[in-house]
Amino acid sequence: METTLEIAIAAFALTSMGTASAAEPAAPFATDVSGSSVVWGGCPPIFTGACQMTVLQGDPSKPNSDVVLKVGPGNTLPLHKHSSAERMILLTGELQVKYDGSEAVILKPSHYAYGPAGLPHVAACVSDVACTLFIAFEGAVDAELVSHPGH
Repeated sequence: METTLEIAIAAFALTSMGTASAAEPAAPFATDVSGSSVVWGGCPPIFTGACQMTVLQGDPSKPNSDVVLKVGPGNTLPLHKHSSAERMILLTGELQVKYDGSEAVILKPSHYAYGPAGLPHVAACVSDVACTLFIAFEGAVDAELVSHPGH
């Protein structure tokens, strides 16, 4: 629970770190996530190593936020889960994702993945370049370490 709270606080802090349109936009907008207008912040403490995140749109403490996560080559995000479902599209790199009860898959640029709420998973950037992942959360943005798959 404490770790989840830390993640929620870190995600909320990122609302001011993303693009100029990080809050709920009043009008449609578009942005280049590889452009200079995007300000990258650190990842929650449970994701150690080379990891950055930015909020594109929304308030991460509320439903329906869009974020971009950048994971360095060779970096692994440990077994964790979210209270929200997540919809993901890999933008760069190759990301191996393994959800409990499913086979591991390797996402490549333009690949889509759906992660149900509460399902533990691990992800590793298996490419020589950073893995950049667009994630749309249905609920608030959070992450909780899972000590073992049955948890």
